[in-house]
Order: sequence, then structure tokens, then C-alpha cells
Amino acid sequence: MWQHDRRYMKDPIAEASLFQGRAFTSLLIMAICFVVIIGRYFYLQVIQYQRYQTESDKNRVHVQSVPPKRGLIFDRKGRLLAENISAQSLVLVSERIPDMQSTIEQLQGLLGLSDEDVETFKVRLSRHRPFEEVPIKVGLSEEEMAKVAVELHNLPGVEIRAQLVRHYPYDDMFAHVIGYVGRINEREQQNLDEENYAGTYNIGKLGIERYYESQLHGTVGAQNVETDVRGKILRVLDQIDPIPGKDLTLNLDLDIQKAAFDALDGRRGSAIAIDTRTGGVLAIVSTPSYDSNLFVNGISSKNYSALRDSPDLPLFNRSLQGQYPPASTVKPILGLAGLHFGTITPQTTVRDPGWYQLPNDTRFYRDWKREGHAARINVADAIIQSCDVFFYDLSYKLGIDKIHDFMASFGYGEPTGVDLTSERGGLLPSKDWKLRTYNQPWFPGETLNIGIGQGYMLATPMQMASAVSALANNGEWIQPRVLQKMDDFTPMPKRRKTFEVSQSNWAVVEEAMRDVIHGQRGTARALARQSAYEIAGKTGTAQVVGIAQGEKYDSKALASRQRDHALFVGFAPADAPRIAVAVVIENVEHSSESASVAKKMMDTYLLDKNGELINFAALDGIDG
Repeated sequence: MWQHDRRYMKDPIAEASLFQGRAFTSLLIMAICFVVIIGRYFYLQVIQYQRYQTESDKNRVHVQSVPPKRGLIFDRKGRLLAENISAQSLVLVSERIPDMQSTIEQLQGLLGLSDEDVETFKVRLSRHRPFEEVPIKVGLSEEEMAKVAVELHNLPGVEIRAQLVRHYPYDDMFAHVIGYVGRINEREQQNLDEENYAGTYNIGKLGIERYYESQLHGTVGAQNVETDVRGKILRVLDQIDPIPGKDLTLNLDLDIQKAAFDALDGRRGSAIAIDTRTGGVLAIVSTPSYDSNLFVNGISSKNYSALRDSPDLPLFNRSLQGQYPPASTVKPILGLAGLHFGTITPQTTVRDPGWYQLPNDTRFYRDWKREGHAARINVADAIIQSCDVFFYDLSYKLGIDKIHDFMASFGYGEPTGVDLTSERGGLLPSKDWKLRTYNQPWFPGETLNIGIGQGYMLATPMQMASAVSALANNGEWIQPRVLQKMDDFTPMPKRRKTFEVSQSNWAVVEEAMRDVIHGQRGTARALARQSAYEIAGKTGTAQVVGIAQGEKYDSKALASRQRDHALFVGFAPADAPRIAVAVVIENVEHSSESASVAKKMMDTYLLDKNGELINFAALDGIDG
């Protein structure tokens, strides 16, 4: 029994040894763990310091693009035509939004965002930089801001920000020349400098806004900002300031533009005025027009459809894209060509029974005046009374080759190169052109039609204005320019001579154009009433539909849009030209309508507030 009990007695020495071994092992493990922790801490805090500092900064410090302020646009007298105004925008930071789709749906419920707004936002979101604020709606009303402000605590990553938005104070008056900015689309995005357009969502679409986009846009800046966990900016750490776009001063004159716009009174047409000395475009109006502000933040489908589907084509720039038969407005240039080439002299007369026939041809080419203008008529009277028969005969004797070359020297048949977008070149036909286009030879009867500005020939109002300006300058053609200066830079217009025509021949044509208005039988003599200055000009009536031989033009038998266009070109004062104009009004038939618009533009430029002719010689002396 005693021996049995001894087996179960404690061994203090063994237990102490076992405890010491286990304690040592535990301490060793703890020491190793401590060393590992210290090593890891050293690795993270010392060796990997730069990396984790950067990662930490990414959670609170972000680089944001700072879009530049778009350059302003002024008229020649310093009046704003395009400005930047402050508007409240709803912006989203996608990195701070846990559920983008849910957030968008909430905002749609609050503000009634359209599908177009959402789609545009998604396009913008696809090209944004990390932590960049992307607008989903620009131009919030007071009511909309209040609705959002109440729910902001439930909308992480959503903020209301003040942004500069393009605004056009004269909305439809300058729409076709200033153009507008609009949302950047996918095609434009592919061709953009993404670095310089970071944070910018609009781009020039038409007119001056598009032509001078790179100058107006400026250079983007950047800033490092510190944010809280909700993405709200706490402070700006440092910033590279953006370079604002350049301001543009145009040759356009608000007063002349308004005079033309009001005179056209919404009728389908165009009116252009050019400074004969510099080529500066003083006014360029196309009506009907549209409010360019509609496009800045994205036009609605309803509004765009109304503009696109209107039979009056308000989106169509008639001044640069409208191609019309120039009609009798080309007669002064053709008369000058006849004198220059020696085909006629000032004393040459042509029999005028009211019709003309080519040799060995039974066809009658009728004059607009069925009974003719006189038994015989010379070049001056033919211009004054707009005699078709004289110019049928002259064009036949000149031939299409000489006509083409002489007219081309005045700018017909190619774009003028004015600093605007989408200009068309008209059509100045030739033998080679017809052979290329129709694989047919040129016929003499087609030359006769060109002689009165009809047939194949087409011209834009800008070409007509440029050509009559060259007439006013005795053959010096100056490229039209809308831009007067850009900050301190002033562009030099291109100049070239037409044909070297003798001064005596210029005098014949210019005197005849003066008598169109101030002569007893002039086709625009109504303009001379109570005029404080003399005008040189030429009327024209362009056929829209052909009239069968032997039939008379019957306005009542035609639909309103098939009636003749009314044209006028001219310059003033006749003895010392300062302004050249071209006016086309569609389907109004009477050239007096277009001449009246031209006169209002001239009066606005040439007369002072008392209706007296401005002393330009004295002004030139002051300017010089």
C-alpha cells in the first residue's frame, strides 16, 4: 500500500524543469513575434514610408483640373456679344458615391432629370479624371437648389457648385455669325487634347466660337485639394492657375446688325455689310434665326425638332451657305468686262425690241420688260435700267471663257475665306466644269443666261458683298474678316487686284451704278428720296422656277415659295465709298424690298444722331 502511494507523489524538481522549459519556449515565441512586429513596423514606417504616404494622401489629397475662363467677344465699339455668367450646377464625384445608379435615380426623382441629361452625364463621366466634379445639371433654379440642399446629407458625393456658363445677350440677332458653344460629343472628344480640356464640357460649335476655339478656350490649370471622407474640399494646398482664353474684338457693329435684323423682320433672307477700306464685316444677318442660348447646356429634343423641321430653315446660314442666282447684280461687272476687253465702248449701242435671238436660232430670249427699254441702248443705260437684251448680246460676244475669268477675279466661284465656318463657294460655270459635271459641251444659250446672272451660276450673299466691295475699290479685292483684333494682335487682310481696268472704264460703270439710284430711270430710284448721301448700287430679281418661252411671269399663279428672290448690292457714299452691302430676300419679288434693307444699314453707319452725314475725313485725320 505504501509502495503504491509513492508512485503518485509530486516531483518538484521535474515540475520546475518542465515549467522553466515551457516558459522559455513561450518567451522565445513572444520575442520572435515582437521582433517580427518591430521588423514589420520598421518596414512599413521606414522602408515603405513614401509609398504609404502617397496612398494616404490619395485618400485626402486630390488633383483637380481648373478650367480656364473662356475669352469674351466684343463688337467694334466694345459691346459684349458673348459673355460668361455664373450659374449653379449640380455636380457628382463618382469616387465618393457608393451606388451611382441609385444616386442618379434619386436625383431624377428630385429634379425630373431627362434621359438626355443622364446620357450626357455618362458621356462626361467616361472622360473625367479621378475625384473630378462632373456636372449632371447646369443652371439650377432656386427651387431646384432648395430640393437638393434638403437631401444632400443622403447624397454623398453630390454638391452644388457655381460655374461660369456661356451667355449670348443678343440671342438670335448674332446666332449665325457668333455661333454658340455646346456639349462636347464623342466625335469631338476623340480629336481633343484631353489634358487641356480636362474639366471642360463645352466647345465652340459654329461661327466665331468654333473658328477661334483654340484662342477662346485658353489653357487648363490644376490644383491639389484636401478633402474629408465625404469628398468635400477642406482647403487648396497649391494651384497652377489656368490661362484664360483671349478676348476677341470683332468688326461687327451692333447698331448695323440690329438695323439689318429688324429690317428683314423675320423674312427668309440675308444682309451683309463690309467696310470697303479694310474688308471688315460690319454686319452679317441670316433670318429667320434662333436663340443660341438654347444650345449651351444642351437643347431639348422638342426645341431642336422645332428648329430642324421648320420649313423656314432657321438653322440654315443663308449668308454663307445660301447659294442664289446673282441675277442682274452681276451686270456692272459684265459691263466692265466688255469695256476692258474692248468688246464694247461706252458709245456702243444694241437694238432692244424686248427680246434677243442668237444667229440661226429661233428661240427668243426675253427681257424682263416685254416692250424693251429703248430703240437702242448703251452699257450705262443697260445697267441703270437693267436691260437684259444688252447683256445677252454682250455675253454672247464676250464668250464664257472671258466671263468666267473676269468674274472669278471678283471672287465668284470660290469661298471668300471669311473667318467663319461652313462657307460655300457658289458656282461659276465654265466649259471645263460642264464637261466634267455633265459630260456635255457648252452651248451659246447658256452663256446668255450667265450674262444676266441666271442659268448655272450661283453665289452666296457673302460673295456678292465681297464683289461689290471690290467694285467700290476700283478692283482691289480684300478678303472679308469678322475679327478685328485678338488681345493686341490685329490680323492683316489679304488683298489682290482684279483685272487692270482703266480708270475711264471704272468711271463709266460707277456712274451708271450711281444713276441706278439717283437717275430718272434707275431701278432703285426710290432710295434717293431724302438721302443725305449718294449711293451706287444694282438691283436684281432671281427666278426660282423657270418660265416657258412666250409665257409671262404671273406671281398669282405661283406658290409663295416659287416667287422671285429680291437682291440688291451697292456701296456708299458713291464718291468716297466706306460701306458695301449685299441683301437677298427670298420670294418677295420686288427688289425695292432688299434695297430698303440696304439703305437702313447704310444710314446707320454713315449718319449721325441728327441724320447728318458723318465727316469721315475728319475722323480719319484724328485716327491717323
